Amino acid sequence: MATPDSDAGPAPRTRPAGRPRDTGLDEAILTATQELLEEAGYPGLTMEAVARRASTSKPAIRRRWPSRQHLVIAALADTMGTAPTPDTGCTHCDLIQGIDTLSRAFGGSLGRRTLPALMAELADDPELDRVFTETIFHPRRATTEAALRRGIERGDIRPDADIDLLLDMLGATTYHRVLFGHLPVTETLAHDVVMTVMGGAATPRWREHYQRHHEGRPVRSQAVS
Repeated sequence: MATPDSDAGPAPRTRPAGRPRDTGLDEAILTATQELLEEAGYPGLTMEAVARRASTSKPAIRRRWPSRQHLVIAALADTMGTAPTPDTGCTHCDLIQGIDTLSRAFGGSLGRRTLPALMAELADDPELDRVFTETIFHPRRATTEAALRRGIERGDIRPDADIDLLLDMLGATTYHRVLFGHLPVTETLAHDVVMTVMGGAATPRWREHYQRHHEGRPVRSQAVS
């Protein structure tokens, strides 16, 4: 016996509600935010100024990021990039390249004019602090941790090394110099920090390999194999 709908054709395909997100506009908003942070710093940044620079409207920005703070966090994450710490088979090379992205993202005027003021606001806003840690801090830490654990598997880093302590040491120098401005974030900082950390955490196997293949080469901010 036929049901009432037995002669009906296939159900019409429903269209998702709302317009698809314009990724080009997302990019324009983030670029405008980064430029204005470089020019005016975090205290001087307004949603109105970002909207003018990106040729859009303030409501369009708020549909994507609910507050100025959320927008700035997204802009910083975009500046740093989302690529994980590479796996080239060379432990110290991977770590140098990974930490170098942090230095390049925050070492210029954008980081110095943004991070200190933003950090002060995070201290009084647990929800905003959660967004920052989930967007920037934890992803960066996780990818560097993966590089350290690969180093343990290769026999380059001692298996009893304190991973959390090494992670803090690797990132702390850049953050410290950006927040306090007492010393510059130099082009060789990533190399210098990684080699100092490896000096305490590396195995004799890695030391022998490094002395055999790398000592005597010029110090560079980008890793060499």
